[in-house]
Amino acid sequence: MSTSPDYSWGDRRTPLWYEKRCEVELNQGGANMGQSAISTVVFARPSGVVETRFDLDDVTSDGGLLWLAEADDELGLCQAFAAVVPEWRRGPARHTLVSLVRQRVFQIACGYPDQNDATTLRHDPLLQLSCDQTGVLASQPTLSRLDNAVDEDACTALADVLLGCYLDQREQHGSPGSILLDLDSTDDPTHGEQEGSAYHGYYRQHMYHPLLAFDGTTNQLISVRLRPGNAHASWDAVEEVARIVAAMRSRWPDVAIALRADGGFAVPALYTLCEAQQIEYTIGLIPNPRLEDRAAALLTLATATYEHTQQPVRLIGQSHYQADTWEHSRRVIIKVEVSEHGTNTRFVVTTRQDAPDMLYDWYVERGEMENWVKDFKRACQAERLSCCAFWANQFRLLLHAVAYWLLDTLRRWLGQRGVARMQLDTLRLRLIKIGGWVRWLTQHVRIHLASSHPGEPLWHLLATRPGRP
Repeated sequence: MSTSPDYSWGDRRTPLWYEKRCEVELNQGGANMGQSAISTVVFARPSGVVETRFDLDDVTSDGGLLWLAEADDELGLCQAFAAVVPEWRRGPARHTLVSLVRQRVFQIACGYPDQNDATTLRHDPLLQLSCDQTGVLASQPTLSRLDNAVDEDACTALADVLLGCYLDQREQHGSPGSILLDLDSTDDPTHGEQEGSAYHGYYRQHMYHPLLAFDGTTNQLISVRLRPGNAHASWDAVEEVARIVAAMRSRWPDVAIALRADGGFAVPALYTLCEAQQIEYTIGLIPNPRLEDRAAALLTLATATYEHTQQPVRLIGQSHYQADTWEHSRRVIIKVEVSEHGTNTRFVVTTRQDAPDMLYDWYVERGEMENWVKDFKRACQAERLSCCAFWANQFRLLLHAVAYWLLDTLRRWLGQRGVARMQLDTLRLRLIKIGGWVRWLTQHVRIHLASSHPGEPLWHLLATRPGRP
């Protein structure tokens, strides 16, 4: 007669072996899970009372963690970051720097942005496997010390690592002939006395004001730069563009580079840099009386046309304009709209030679970047910068950028298999957040995943992608 446990649940009774296991773990006070006691939550359902407990070892709620580890293996970002982070510990260390970086990045990618989350997640068996670590992972205090181990020089080197990852991935199919650089800034609210936090009049809150750069063609994240909360949108933009362009030209000497940004970046220093570096630029201009005078005739024509047809009217023209702070005149595209909602006038300064209507339509396509920023801020929780020191928060911002790269890499792999583009929080829900039982067998590990999870087809697509190791 077989002596294996009875796994039958047909009579809805808890098997005796499982009741004994729960009793033993309850007596142990949940020591294996970092908890002081096992709590019970009871639900009253029409079919009977349901009792729940957080008392199962060797179970993970993030069964897709191995895909994040596989993406990191291809990108090499965590390994490269660990090579730059200063070693602050003295004497023997229990965890390698690579393991610490992976733990932080993987937790962020799974939706756990705070170091406090490590209190329980450090016992997750699959997170341990993904970090190539045997035994319990690092605690919250260790991860907090990791965040505060970096300084300005380390953050500069880490930003170069992130840029290098972009360059490597961008040329996977050969050197690009052209690059579109999209710039934007975003608000990052602060909730304490963090170094660099300041009140911003436009956003009406205390905040940081990060600068982000994306590849406008491939949507890939190129750089993230933390700035004080009261920084103008163009603060450090010249330095950051110069750094990025120098790296691109060093790798691809003949690449054509174009820059696109909103009116917050309309400063002469950026125009001068772009013209000196032969970078085509298209940047929004904030309206002023002199520009409004240039648009007056076009607005009059649009208004008359709307009054006659009672249909929305959009007219686009161009002019040459020189502000008092400019050393020469530049081409400006003028857009006017008249509809039942009133009038709307916009201006764009550019060195491109496209027809005015085509150029303006191309410029407004930069609005798609808002979706990429939303993925970074919401799906990757890039707003969780709660360290006291400025450079610790810059490091955290870079860690969130690595998490973005891992999730975005999975999204690209699925896109190559014909899957429609998803927001990163949707991707995480469908691909990563799967309950599973981790079994340690004699020669390998087997993970039993929830058979009812709707994301299973995505796993098979990723498993059969061309070039997978």
